[in-house]
Amino acid sequence: MLGPRWCCLPKGEKARRGRTARLSGTDVGRQEALKYAIISDPHANLEALKAVLKLVDDSDADRTVCLGDVVGYNANPNECVELMRERDIPTICGNHDAVACGITEPWGFNPIALAAALWTREALTDDNIEWLRLLPDGRRFGPEEHGHFLAAHGSPLDRDTYMFGWEDVIPHIDYVREQNCDLCLFGHTHCPGIFTDDGVYTVDDDSRFVVGEDAAEGARAKVFFINPGSVGQPRDGDARASFGLMDTQSGVFELVRVDYSIKDAAERVIEAGLPHFLADRLYLGR
Repeated sequence: MLGPRWCCLPKGEKARRGRTARLSGTDVGRQEALKYAIISDPHANLEALKAVLKLVDDSDADRTVCLGDVVGYNANPNECVELMRERDIPTICGNHDAVACGITEPWGFNPIALAAALWTREALTDDNIEWLRLLPDGRRFGPEEHGHFLAAHGSPLDRDTYMFGWEDVIPHIDYVREQNCDLCLFGHTHCPGIFTDDGVYTVDDDSRFVVGEDAAEGARAKVFFINPGSVGQPRDGDARASFGLMDTQSGVFELVRVDYSIKDAAERVIEAGLPHFLADRLYLGR
């Protein structure tokens, strides 16, 4: 059985390169420090995605990265995929993406997630299904000798693994180090979080966190795991869309919240015939 489809491509390479590049594990060349906008789990919520991308455009981010689950749950899968494609945003394959394009079956999905997944399969165009099929399971960004970060959906080795706390990240620390990184950005839980092997970290009052700032001089750098939350279906009690800004020069991660028209997104869900619960939860951020 083939392992995860990791992709490490130089800046400017398109995310739709062929499957061979995704399986080869070709490393990146040298890259200058960049500021990345990190989005995850848009879940076919077009209103939220547009609001986030508008704020990204107004920011000083050099590049946008998506940690997966472009589709699922909400009513605009084609439009959201097309936004990713038009902007050439490097995107990781999420578990809902994999189910929607037929790479995997929705084993273990609850009835509501299953209904949305099957609806999404029927709604997607052939071109958008093919784009989803070519997404890598992970990608490393940054210089060859020491990458800026790994990008994954669930965990670095499994898109379906949930990492809710520091205990969950411990099994993956050695793998991240083997990739010459000390930072992994991931999604899947829809809840923002910052974890390392010794506990949970929080952002400051200004929503900023300096990665590795407390490491003792000369000590081996800690491996940090950061989740920017969900664009399209937040589950931490804050209904606003969530994303992150990662400055690889200063080491500062900033959590950003964005207001959007929840009413319009919820109405689209109901009009599409999707379960009403999916509309209701948008108002609650749960």
